[in-house]
Amino acid sequence: MAEHQNIEWKQSWRDEYLKWICGFANAQGGKIYIGTKDDGTVIGIKNSKKLLEDIPNKIQSKLGIMADVNLLTKDGLEYIEIVVNPWAFPVNCDGEYHYRSGSTKQQLRGNALTNFLMARTGMKWDAATVPNISVTDLDKESFDIFRREALRSGRMTKEDLDITNEELLEKLDLMADGKLKRAGALCFYRTPEKVIGGCYVKIGKFEGSELLYQDEVHGSLMIMADRVIDLIYLKYLKATISYYKETRVETYPFARDAVREAVFNALIHCNWADNIPIQIRIEDTVMLVSNSSMLPFGWTVETLLGSHTSRPYNPDIARVFYRAGYIESWGRGIQKICDACKKLGAEEPEYIVHGEDIMVKFKALQSAKTTDFKVPKVRAGTLEDTLERRIVNILKNNSTITQSALSEELNLSIRSLKRIMKRLTENGEIVRKGGKRYGHWEICERKQDFI
Repeated sequence: MAEHQNIEWKQSWRDEYLKWICGFANAQGGKIYIGTKDDGTVIGIKNSKKLLEDIPNKIQSKLGIMADVNLLTKDGLEYIEIVVNPWAFPVNCDGEYHYRSGSTKQQLRGNALTNFLMARTGMKWDAATVPNISVTDLDKESFDIFRREALRSGRMTKEDLDITNEELLEKLDLMADGKLKRAGALCFYRTPEKVIGGCYVKIGKFEGSELLYQDEVHGSLMIMADRVIDLIYLKYLKATISYYKETRVETYPFARDAVREAVFNALIHCNWADNIPIQIRIEDTVMLVSNSSMLPFGWTVETLLGSHTSRPYNPDIARVFYRAGYIESWGRGIQKICDACKKLGAEEPEYIVHGEDIMVKFKALQSAKTTDFKVPKVRAGTLEDTLERRIVNILKNNSTITQSALSEELNLSIRSLKRIMKRLTENGEIVRKGGKRYGHWEICERKQDFI
């Protein structure tokens, strides 16, 4: 039998194999056989009696754990079996932490070690408190977004939400000993990059290796969640148009619900401590959503794709997103992504894990691909800028359009539309002539054109 995740074959004993025992103890446990070839063939050992005394003592003194060391025989040849159980607390060998992953042993360093130790001690990165940020420093719009979405989803009632921001943070378990947790700061602080650099989302449109244009979405996690998907579908993707009877049907190459779930998962599970933003690469044929993170210890891609319990990397952030109605709490995110892709008629996404990076690869629906997509004449714009241009262009062609019709055409909430149109009016770019019922919109000269 070949070596695999829980078995290691060794011809003779070396003290360096204590690191392998450490790796098994920190993972799912395993067995080491001394006196065998790599394929498991028994070749025997000559000093079995001495090893039966030395190995347990070395394990105890170096690792501080106990392991069963058994003498076995086969065809008259003696060999040793070392049975290592998984341990609930971190085990080190001379100050080094090792972990068995697949059929290899890895020494944990940097963020991987920090994450391992925090997981084993029951601590999470997003649960630590932050200095110098109080409830009064938090962002009103971020709270408004949360209250709106939590009420709309039915996850919280109006009575639940009709409290002060500090009381709401307490209810969401985002305070500890009177101090704000990291999760609270990232979700509701306008500039979370002051807490941890790299806390934003990068979006880029590519043609081969060439970057055509890009955006960065900054703000609290609530603001990112509220704006990233609209930005992708308004600026970066073009729908094919068809008609069912008199109904206009727009089909995008990527399932909106699937992309939405993938982006929310990235915001929740991102290891923000790496100071690396979430990156969304969009091409004509694929979309890649990647974030810095690690699978739970002992998990593989197969575990991730199969039925599994909910194991959020940042549980406190996940709780906020759940209450807002952005996610479920049953580990069904990937299934929802796959279902949305199937409903569109596209292939299921591919999950790629590279060390401390997790990437979701969506393939475009071939029938929805367009070839006449033009690069917007804006550079480093924002979602609000993009929406403003679309609103102005629509009003130029239809000055009497109602806000409800405009909202439907943009696939934008009435509340968001009114906010942007108010901004356009205050900037003197549009003006309302006549009353609400029989009036119309006039376009004024833009004060400053985009590059």
